[in-house]
Amino acid sequence: MPNDLYDLPLTTASPAACDAYVEATRLALTFYPGALAAYDRAIAADPAFALAHAGRAQVLLRQGDVAATRASLTTARELTASASEREASHVAFLERVFAGETDAALAALYAHLDAWPRDALVVATASNPNGLIGGSGQLGQKKQVASLMDRLAPAYGDDPWFASYHALALAEDGQFARARALAERSLAARRDNAHGAHAFAHVCYETGDLAAARAFLPGWLADYPRDGFFHGHLSWHLALCEILAGNAAEAGRLYRDAIAPDRHSGGPQQKISDGAAFLWRSELAGHPRDTAAWRALHEHALAALPRPGNGLYDLHVILAQAVMGDAARGEAAAPDARARQIEALAREGRYLSGDYLPALARGFLAFERGDDDAAIEALSPLAGQNERIGGSRAQHDLIDFTLLGACLRANRLDEARRLLEARRPDAAGPPVTGLEAALGGASSG
Repeated sequence: MPNDLYDLPLTTASPAACDAYVEATRLALTFYPGALAAYDRAIAADPAFALAHAGRAQVLLRQGDVAATRASLTTARELTASASEREASHVAFLERVFAGETDAALAALYAHLDAWPRDALVVATASNPNGLIGGSGQLGQKKQVASLMDRLAPAYGDDPWFASYHALALAEDGQFARARALAERSLAARRDNAHGAHAFAHVCYETGDLAAARAFLPGWLADYPRDGFFHGHLSWHLALCEILAGNAAEAGRLYRDAIAPDRHSGGPQQKISDGAAFLWRSELAGHPRDTAAWRALHEHALAALPRPGNGLYDLHVILAQAVMGDAARGEAAAPDARARQIEALAREGRYLSGDYLPALARGFLAFERGDDDAAIEALSPLAGQNERIGGSRAQHDLIDFTLLGACLRANRLDEARRLLEARRPDAAGPPVTGLEAALGGASSG
């Protein structure tokens, strides 16, 4: 029986199917183009190869093709009767994730990885900031992911892909020295791994080493295919550095070139979160509003994600709706439309972060209409709960910076100082207009 990329047996008698599956897994894990085509080659060589259909489903879900994902997972499940126990467990886990059965999926995750810790595609699905654990709506998930990756590390040795994921988990947990060492080791061993570049970008942001990020990312992106899934997201990371450096022209160029929805290489959710976060944070830093960019993003959001489902991405749809306000047409485009939908789901126990995001939305809507006292009253009680929507701490900064901006605009400077004192040491930013003028040296560090 042949083995996969991590020496786990595969139920296929076709060498061609095995080779294509191994290649597809490598591309899927490193976020390089070609994974879907490689899974298709594996299926063409062996149509009964359950894991090839399951791998195909993971790539399709990343791209936002829900119907095709469902079809591939259904085929994979039907084929598990002749698959191994590990393969059947792998497919069953993915089905629970896709179905939104979070508690059952989490239980299945730990049982599966206890038995097969080197099942890397399962690890990837669960452990990134927007994965199963990150999207669970739970507090304490950063520590949970870091602990999981520490526990799995002996099974992977010096593997560069695992090191990149481990590095990001540690950075999110505040273990920056370990994270940087792992990210650098990963990139030295395998430069063509978008997760290695991603982990390094996060470490630089969290430690305030913007010079390193600005020196590294342009060259790495120049070698990374434009249709690579992370091209847009890593361009977003670079654009944040340019905002922090006061280089608005370059930040805007990056947005137009690689972050705007018609240029972004990622799936629909990533396009919306990166685009809205860039535009909102650019305004917080004092740059003028790009109404045309917001309008295009808003239209894309309503078309691509018409219904709520994921806290991080729903937050950014809420931002677009707040900005467009009465300029948007129709009930679905109203400023509070997404928040009202989420409130209804939360009342039925069908939204993982409960009522947190509707409460957050009230703060953003108040900030947008210039009612800073109302924004502060809505956002302040939610401090420390950002994990509930998933995503990274770099993404959560948008929430904290908005609250800080409201405090500055309302001249509530003691509250602004307390926010700065509570900010994690050495993290980049905050690029909020008026900060230096209001607080002087208190904003440095």
